[in-house]
Amino acid sequence: QVQLVESGGGLVQAGGSLRLSCAASGLTFSSITMAWFRQAPGKEREFVAAISRNNPSTTYYADSVKGRFTISRDNANNTVYLQMNNLKPEDTAIYYCAGGSRGRFSLNQRSEYLYWGQGTQVTVSS
Repeated sequence: QVQLVESGGGLVQAGGSLRLSCAASGLTFSSITMAWFRQAPGKEREFVAAISRNNPSTTYYADSVKGRFTISRDNANNTVYLQMNNLKPEDTAIYYCAGGSRGRFSLNQRSEYLYWGQGTQVTVSS
């Protein structure tokens, strides 16, 4: 059974940093694309970042986080990370880990991913 478990969320002041982790099990982690999405209250779930399965990996970012967030992966520990710096109140959302691209849609589309975690809350105060 595939499981994606996020951790690292919390409350931080604007300008601060957080690092999210997503531990994967039940799949061949090194062979799948991984991504982060987020959903703010009353809004659609949106793409944040993705990292390919290649070595070296290719990374992709939403324009709203480019230059502030960094996605990375540790294939030895089946974990993907999201380092978030210079956080803004508009980054407040539930952050979801996603994995396993279908190869049918763009990597920034929810429908592209097979597996999802339960999410971790990130709250940025002004």
